[in-house]
Amino acid sequence: MRRTLSPLSAASASVRLEEDPLASDVPADSSTDRAPDTVFDRAPDEPPPVPAPRTDPPVLPAVGLHRFNEADPGAAEEALLACCGSHRWALRLTAHRPYPDLESLLAAASEASYDLRPSDLAEALADESWMPQPLLGMRAPGSQAAHTALRAAHAAYESRFGHVFVVCLDGVDPEEMLDTVLSSIRTRLANEPDEERLIAAEELRRIALNRLEHLVASSTSR
Repeated sequence: MRRTLSPLSAASASVRLEEDPLASDVPADSSTDRAPDTVFDRAPDEPPPVPAPRTDPPVLPAVGLHRFNEADPGAAEEALLACCGSHRWALRLTAHRPYPDLESLLAAASEASYDLRPSDLAEALADESWMPQPLLGMRAPGSQAAHTALRAAHAAYESRFGHVFVVCLDGVDPEEMLDTVLSSIRTRLANEPDEERLIAAEELRRIALNRLEHLVASSTSR
């Protein structure tokens, strides 16, 4: 059963986990004295991971590549689903562990993204639609008129293409985010559905890589 996640209605470097993304839901073995709070124990003097602040977009708590490689398959798959909502994508990356370095993981994730079937892409886009976070760009600073225009643009996009608008906002200044999203939506509204599907797939790929990079980022090697 998947946790309720907090990602970007479609932004980059984000995800929706507000707890340890590699925590195991499997009950502790009866031979142990206590239930592990993660798929592998932390050092006694190591504090629990602190949830990342909710921003636009939110950021995944870092867990480290080693922890990701050693995590229970179910926990690893769930953490990956917070990066991209395609089960086939998450299962593929989980099955190919361990990864020797971040670059190898990102390359594998990018390849898996390019190999998404139409049904996989539809699943990932639908997953973005389920997020409780406000529409992309609505938290950005701007006038009431600009926010009203953005809300209308989102509605027009969803009506035309049948899914939420997704775009990678990595590197975009917060002050420019609203205008960037609004301009992008208006431009892409002119696309044919097949063309827009390809663009959305590429944006999801970039978003997933950013989320994944944040997921495994760690200042330690363990």
